[in-house]
Formats: sequence, structure tokens, C-alpha cells
Amino acid sequence: MPPSGPTTSGGRHAAQVAAGILVTRVLGYVRERVTAYYLGNGAIADAFRIALRIPNAIRNLLGEGTLSASFIPAYAALSEREDKSAARALAGAVAGLLLLAAGVLAVVGIVFAPQLTHLLAPGLAPPTRAVAVTLMRLLFPMSGLMVCSAWCLGVLNTHRRFFLPYAAPALWNVAGIAALVLSATWLISQNLPVDQQLYRLALALAWGTVAGSVLQVAIQVPTCWRLLDGIALRLSTAPEGVAQVLIAWAPLVLGAGVAQLSSLVDTFLGSLAGTGGVSSLAYAQLIQVLPVSLFGTSVAAVSLPDLSRDAVTAMPNDQLRSRIATGFRRITFFVMPSSVAFAALGPVIVGALFQTGRFGDSDTLKVGGVLAAYGVGLLGQASVKLFASGFYALHDTKTPVRIASFSLLVSGGLAYVFMRWYGPAGIAFGSSLGAMLNVVLHLRDLDARIGRVLERSDWQAFATSVVAALVAGAAAMGAAHLGAGLGPIPRALGALGIFGVTYAAVTLMLKHPDATRLWTSLR
Repeated sequence: MPPSGPTTSGGRHAAQVAAGILVTRVLGYVRERVTAYYLGNGAIADAFRIALRIPNAIRNLLGEGTLSASFIPAYAALSEREDKSAARALAGAVAGLLLLAAGVLAVVGIVFAPQLTHLLAPGLAPPTRAVAVTLMRLLFPMSGLMVCSAWCLGVLNTHRRFFLPYAAPALWNVAGIAALVLSATWLISQNLPVDQQLYRLALALAWGTVAGSVLQVAIQVPTCWRLLDGIALRLSTAPEGVAQVLIAWAPLVLGAGVAQLSSLVDTFLGSLAGTGGVSSLAYAQLIQVLPVSLFGTSVAAVSLPDLSRDAVTAMPNDQLRSRIATGFRRITFFVMPSSVAFAALGPVIVGALFQTGRFGDSDTLKVGGVLAAYGVGLLGQASVKLFASGFYALHDTKTPVRIASFSLLVSGGLAYVFMRWYGPAGIAFGSSLGAMLNVVLHLRDLDARIGRVLERSDWQAFATSVVAALVAGAAAMGAAHLGAGLGPIPRALGALGIFGVTYAAVTLMLKHPDATRLWTSLR
């Protein structure tokens, strides 16, 4: 049944999404720190990242992003009816078809794991490739389970249950942590050669990852069952709304395929950048994705249902422009400081987060350079989903695909060129430039479609965020230099503390609307 009572504000819903994501990302960081401690940044770490990449790509193709944009509008419309049978039938049919597609792809992935590994990472040494094949076969069932989780997210978000689906992946992280720690402590002999210890740890992490996928789904299903009054799985396109979902879904999958291809290109190039290239990109991406998820995904996730309603109002273009502009201003306010902090303090941040165990000084410098390069394109990564949601609300799923495809070609070419000069950091820099191009083209085409989205006041707020972040970055770099003799964690805390205080002070002094709003709410 649809939610009852007064509708919660978009800001509160976005906060719920952000809170769920924060829980997940914090535990994701703990998982990665534990992984860095036990596996380091070498060949076995590369093998695990490569093995995880394609199952993750399938999850993203069939899962959260594509399903939300195609399933939620149709399911939400049917849920508004007094008779809920059509909504229930649609949910059951979509779940059944998703499970079938994910199952087929998982079987194909297990059978063709050697070929997929070679195609994805041709630069791997044969022993590392063999490990990656074994791990990939273990991890492929995860993709089907994650698709189930994405379906749960679609149902729960429609019923305005935002926290649970975004916090559920925390269990995925917990299971991975437990698998590594328990196996290292009690199951793996320290008398074995180091390479054998690392191999067995990677196997344990793979099994823990699959177990975590089971837990992630299991915690959401009871609430979905209650909201739907049971889950009627069907392998049928007959129920009302299924055809609409599939028609909208196909170009979205193509668009998501372009986005996943971008990450696969990074992995491909990373395998050519030497030992540790793939895992360096992965460690940096874990840090990069935190502000993208907290501030970009949360705003876009909450905005899509509202943008869809705005598109059918008496003045749809005005409503769309206003909501998208507000969302972009908020994303920029929070993401711009992260972008500058990553670019200015990459090694300082990485040292505090990952320098432990088998992850040493040289790894810190390498991954820190990658993080700095990713910082350049952070705003593009965080805001593109919001602009794409504007097109989805207008039932245009082709334009985002076209733009993303062109941007991928540009970023892939730039990443290859810069890799030859700067290694993994060059790959990240090329990807960043592609991300910025992607969002600029989205904004240009959206302007042409509904009128100018960002007004002068929005650009002024953008400029304020940029200026404040640059001033804060300079202050933080000075603090990091003065604290060079400190340990990684106190040095980072001091520099980032100075950064945060300076950014807040400058944005308040320049009267940024979101800074003023936050300050007022805190008082």
C-alpha cells in the first residue's frame, strides 16, 4: 500500500538516503582498510578487483540505477490506485524477469570467466590471471543477488522507505570484514608462503562477499513483502505496466552499459599500468564515491519521483528547472570542497585511510596521486545523475545515452594518452575530464529542451563554492606542510579540520544560501 499521512519533505528524504549511504560507506571504508592491511596493493589485490569488476557491472546494468528510472514511475502510478492488485502484479513480474536475466548472465559469466578475465585485463601476468578467474567464478552469483536488492530498493523508495535500502549494503561490507579477519586469525597458517596466504585470504574475501549479498537482500525482503502483501513472482510481460518498464528500461541499460564500460576501460588500462594499477584505481574510487553517493546520489534519488510529477504539472518546464537548479546548487555546495580536498591533499587522505599492514608509503603516494586526479572530475560524477533524471522525467532516455557514449570515447582516449605519462593517475585524470564533459553536455541539451536551467543566482552560488573551496584548500595544504612530522592520521585530521572550518567560514561570509540555511538550522 502507498504511504499514508503527510508527505515528508524532499530534504528529509534526501537526508535519509544520505544517512543510509553514510552507514554503508563508513563500513565500506573499514572493509577496504582491512583489505589493504591483509592484501596490500599488489598482484593478489589486482586479481580480486578484476574478479569483482564484471559481476559488479552486471549488477549496475540490471540494478539500482536502471531499475529506479524505469520501474519506479510505472509502479508509483499503479500504487496510487485504490486497488493495489495491478501494482503488486507489476512488482512480481519485474522481479521474476530480473531474476531470470541475472541468472542467465551469472551462468554465462561462470562458464566464460577465463575469456572475460583476459578481455578485461590483458596486462595481467599468467599466475595473477589464474587467481582472478577462480575469484570471478566465485563472485558471479553475487550479481543476481544484488539485482534482487535493487528491486527491493525500487519498491521501498516508491513507498518512501529510503533509509533501509541504502543502509542494507552495510551488511555486505560487514560480511567481507568478518571473512578476512576470521580467516586470517584462525583458518590460515602463518607458516605458509606469503603468496599462498594472500591467495587464501582473497578466497575468504570472495566467499564473504557472496554471503554479504545474501544478507543485503534478506534484510529488505520482509518489508517489501509487507508493503506488497506478498511477492507474487511471475515470468510474464502480461501485467499492466511491464511493457512500459521494459521499453523505458532498454535504453537505460544501454546508458548504464556505457557508464559501466567506462569503469571497465579504467580496469583494462589499469592492468597495462603495471602491478598495483588496478587496485590503486579501486582504492581511490572508494574514497571518490563517498561524496558522489552522499550528495549526488541522495539528491538524484529523491528528485526522480518529484521530477516525474513536475513534468505533468500545468507549468512543467518551470517546475523542472527550479528543482534541478536547487539540486545542483546543493550538490555543488557539498561536493566542491571534496573535489578540491582530493586534488590538494590526495596522499594525505590516502595515508590516513589505508596506510597499514602491507599498504606502505609508496602505495600511499601512488593511490594519493590517483585520488587527486579523480578529484578534478568529482562534480561531474556527482551531478550528472541529477541532469539525466531531468530527461528521464520527460520520458527521454535516449539523450543521456548519446551524451554518455560520446563522453566515454573522449575520456577513454584521454585516459590512454595520460596513462603513458602518469600511469594510474593519468587514467583517473582522463576519466575526470570525460565526467566533466558529460555533465556539461547534459546541461547544454537540457537548456535547449526546457529553457535555461541555471540562472545568474545559481552561477553565483557555484562561484562562491569554488572560491571558498580554493581558499580552504590553500589553508589545508599549509597545515599539512606544517604537520609533516606527524603520523598519517593526526596530519590528515588537522589538515581536513582546517579545510572544513575555512570553507564554512568563507561560504558564510560570502552568504552562500546553503551555508546560511545550514547555519540557521544549527543555531
